[in-house]
Amino acid sequence: MGSIVVFIEHTEGAAIKASKCAVTAAKKLQIAWACDKIVGILLGSGAQAASDQILDLGLDQIYINEGSSFSQYRASAYAEAVLKAVEKSNAEVFVAAATSTGRDFAARVSAALEAGQASDIVAVNENGTLKRPMYAGNVFADVEICTTKKVVTVRPTAFDPVESSGGNSSVEELEVEVDQSLAGEVLGIDKPKSERPELSDANIVVSGGRAMQSSENFEKVLFPLADILGAAIGASRAAVDSGYAPNDWQVGQTGKVVAPDLYIAIGISGAIQHLAGMKDSKVIVAINKDAEAPIFEVADYGLVADLYEVVPKLTEALKAAKS
Repeated sequence: MGSIVVFIEHTEGAAIKASKCAVTAAKKLQIAWACDKIVGILLGSGAQAASDQILDLGLDQIYINEGSSFSQYRASAYAEAVLKAVEKSNAEVFVAAATSTGRDFAARVSAALEAGQASDIVAVNENGTLKRPMYAGNVFADVEICTTKKVVTVRPTAFDPVESSGGNSSVEELEVEVDQSLAGEVLGIDKPKSERPELSDANIVVSGGRAMQSSENFEKVLFPLADILGAAIGASRAAVDSGYAPNDWQVGQTGKVVAPDLYIAIGISGAIQHLAGMKDSKVIVAINKDAEAPIFEVADYGLVADLYEVVPKLTEALKAAKS
């Protein structure tokens, strides 16, 4: 079988953890599907710096392009670059992490290649089939892609980040022409600034739900707890829809999927949509005054109490323990 092209997403010149998990999945696919080699592709400003950091991850080849066409993310431009990499490397498989970016343009690649696509896979089976969640994670299906060309997006929390293999990949400039008239124009990008860990990569996540009642309560009640734990802040869809938290904090089926070492759900009832995004966390702690809340069914530790009483006490206790 041909090669595998893996999209390596990076932030300010650093490859993100999710893409390193996608490389792990690609290596499993290489074995299961008997693929020749694995080729990485990095686009946009910082691609060269990011490629320098992944030279030892076992990729056979790395393509980069820091041209102006990729200075801001646009699905059509990124898809064109991937198609060029697929053609140049004689690839039959394209793999990307199921981040907002990967999910956004992978479908374009699939359509252009007339490839079957398996989305958000959580395992590669020995027989070459792929395991993926359905119905908000309540059902897992083993699926087979029957087309010659194949596209796969990977749930990052289901695979460990690839570790150094001691190799040294070759890096090559990818020459690709993008029709700017089809790519649209990016007028601006608003990025939240925070000293806290990025939600998808955090080892500890503190999340709030509708019961937080306001953005001020997030800041007053949750922020101190997150700060003492060095945690990222998350939120349920209900909290985001109510305007209590920004969109990039949303955990769930339509938000971010996380699997930290510790997930603290505060004032979150535990709707299926939310559970799909966090139930793979190693330890789940739930605080809710409703003893019948579904969140307690997945929690390792549960406390039925008023969050406005117990969370400040918990924060003070942690401060005292640290001091």
